[in-house]
Amino acid sequence: MRMLHRIFVRFIFIIAIFLPAQAQYTLLLPDQLFDGHNTVRKGWGVLIKEDRIVGVGPISALEIPKDTRQISFPNQTLLPGLIEGHSHVLLHPYNETTWNEQVLNETEAERVVRATNHLKASLLAGFTTLRDLGTEGAGYADWGLKQAIEKEIIAGPRLFIASKAIIATGSYAPKRTGFAYEVPQGAEEADGQHLIQVVRDQIGKGAEWIKIYADYRWGLQGEAKPTFTSEEWHDIVATASSAGRMVSAHAATEEGMRRAIEAGVRTIEHGDAGTTTVFQNMADKHVALCPTLAAVEAIAQYSGWKKGQEPDPPRIKAKKESFKNALRQKVPICMGSDVGVFSHGENVKEMELMVEYGMAPLDVLISATSGNAEIFGLERQLGSIKPGLWADLVAVSGDPTQHISDLRKTTFVMKGGKIYLSVTPKP
Repeated sequence: MRMLHRIFVRFIFIIAIFLPAQAQYTLLLPDQLFDGHNTVRKGWGVLIKEDRIVGVGPISALEIPKDTRQISFPNQTLLPGLIEGHSHVLLHPYNETTWNEQVLNETEAERVVRATNHLKASLLAGFTTLRDLGTEGAGYADWGLKQAIEKEIIAGPRLFIASKAIIATGSYAPKRTGFAYEVPQGAEEADGQHLIQVVRDQIGKGAEWIKIYADYRWGLQGEAKPTFTSEEWHDIVATASSAGRMVSAHAATEEGMRRAIEAGVRTIEHGDAGTTTVFQNMADKHVALCPTLAAVEAIAQYSGWKKGQEPDPPRIKAKKESFKNALRQKVPICMGSDVGVFSHGENVKEMELMVEYGMAPLDVLISATSGNAEIFGLERQLGSIKPGLWADLVAVSGDPTQHISDLRKTTFVMKGGKIYLSVTPKP
């Protein structure tokens, strides 16, 4: 039965791509509606014209044009399309192929083909927008994937890209000491004044975000240490900001986080060693934390940890406490999983762990919708169910505002008014 269900879903997906243009107006009638903020409504509908939402409210209050197509969702919740804040569509799980082997041995063509499947998996799981934070050795392939989606050559979420992450010379991987020849790096090296040129070059080639490694495992004992100086950070952020780009910082150490925050980055990725003082500073400056809980758990499990059967390893314990501390200091939380470390389409794992580690389901949903939209400067386009925004909408069986795992029961996915998934839920 599971195989038949998968075949049916793929069949529906293929039909959605090749069907003629849909009716001009569509009315969605869910059992309940989560608007992307803190409101759940019963008896409301959503009216869509082409790719935009044009009406939201009680059914009796909506002006419904003649010949409007109506779709009902009994016992289901309608919500804005989910926003994944930290993905790597050009990577696949490390327990299949290690990061080094992907970067060194897989051709760019293979990686792009894999990414095409990854994008489809995320879309069908209800994630209609992805911020992709680095191609990890695949150059500007993310720009080509973004264009292919926008031209409807392939199906996938709205993609906002960082292309090549920027690293300090000698700090990243694959480690040069492990080879007798010069090996390609998984990101772009730059230092000093050259950083200005590299940031501008990436922007010129399509980067919508600038991703920086604030620290990396390059201490004498392999421990994480900061990379760029405060002066270098200033040049990076000033150059990006002048072109209207925001900066994301991979930062796991206290000092790496501090330098990035003081320079004016928009998001901190991972933030493992964040202290109360650092998190208070983030909250004061409205710098968001993208905790990537699911990736940390996945790597621990790849190393042999059996969750639920064995005690939490030290890194998991530390991650839980760090996340709880960030919540206590009221740091804005970006829902971002680092998907690619684990399987694409399983992004909901991050949201389940956010609940497990201390967030309320409703707050997690806000983080993955209007919260991420606001953090990324997209609140006038997506993340909420209100007139004027893109018609990016998802329906799931059950009530994820109470039970976050109900997000796994996706029955309907619409992006820009186009239906990519529509299945009848099981009784």
